[in-house]
Amino acid sequence: MNVDLESLAEATSGAIGSLLSTTILYPLDTCKTKYQAEARSHGVGHRHVLDKKTQIILDVSCFIVYWNLSDVLWEAISNRQILSLYQGLGTKNLQSFFSQFVYFYGYSYFKRLYLEKSGYKSIGTRANLLIAAAAGAVTAITTQPLDTASSRMQTSAFGKSKGLLKTLTEGSWSDAFDGLSISLMLTTNPAIQYTVFDQLKNRVLTNNQNISEKGVSPTSLSAFMAFLLGAISKSIATCLTYPAIRCKVIIQAADADEESSKKLIKSPKTVSSVLYGIWKKEGILGYFKGLHAQILKTVLSSALLLMIKEKISATTWVLILAIKRYLLLPKGRVKNL
Repeated sequence: MNVDLESLAEATSGAIGSLLSTTILYPLDTCKTKYQAEARSHGVGHRHVLDKKTQIILDVSCFIVYWNLSDVLWEAISNRQILSLYQGLGTKNLQSFFSQFVYFYGYSYFKRLYLEKSGYKSIGTRANLLIAAAAGAVTAITTQPLDTASSRMQTSAFGKSKGLLKTLTEGSWSDAFDGLSISLMLTTNPAIQYTVFDQLKNRVLTNNQNISEKGVSPTSLSAFMAFLLGAISKSIATCLTYPAIRCKVIIQAADADEESSKKLIKSPKTVSSVLYGIWKKEGILGYFKGLHAQILKTVLSSALLLMIKEKISATTWVLILAIKRYLLLPKGRVKNL
């Protein structure tokens, strides 16, 4: 079975870029996720079986309001739980690495396959969207349990996050795939992002007449330009898909109060019930609560990812070719070296 080395290089560089950007921005990601998931503490997705008076007391005790993104940070500081901003970092890194590896490999492989089968020299916007969506769907299915566990660990109370195995095994197997349907829906996000990025990248490289004159390969962007195009493309994708993003966070969020949750009966966490809950308690603006935080985090993360990927892709390609040549060398020649 032949391995597509070019797709492997793309996947490896993308996964490394994701790993680094996730680690750098993780405290911001934790604050952003807890801020978005606040609707969980309002009782979204739960049905009380207590009397009305006890229900009111219980609701007040679980009621935590984050008026701003910085409120989450101040909560961690006031409770002396700064390190808890990193709760779930290992799981998030694992999820980010595998998801980006699978996505970039699938995206690069499907794109090369399309060009070979169609005979075209370049890929159009519509085909690019379909290929990106297909790669995103494969990624969502294969990494959903890690994505769910990561969200639960981030939204747990500071200092009370559980380990990966305990988080995944405390519920049924289907619970590990909470939000899969909306994750599949959100494949349009990276599809839009990378399609916009590729189109902008092609235009920038095509319009740069000095590249060929200086003898530099026209297949790479400068670090600043990759960062800028990554930020623009992710901003567009985030604004268009944000209501679904917040809905997914709420579906996957951990219970606000473990003690009280024993006295509650969980209702099915469906997209329609979460959307209705947001509308009832927050109105239409609730669908966009935390949009600025999402843009800040994801734009920085994606821009860093694409910048790192662009800068290390050439090195990754050389290393993979070197490994391939080493593995294909006869044993006698290896010993002589």
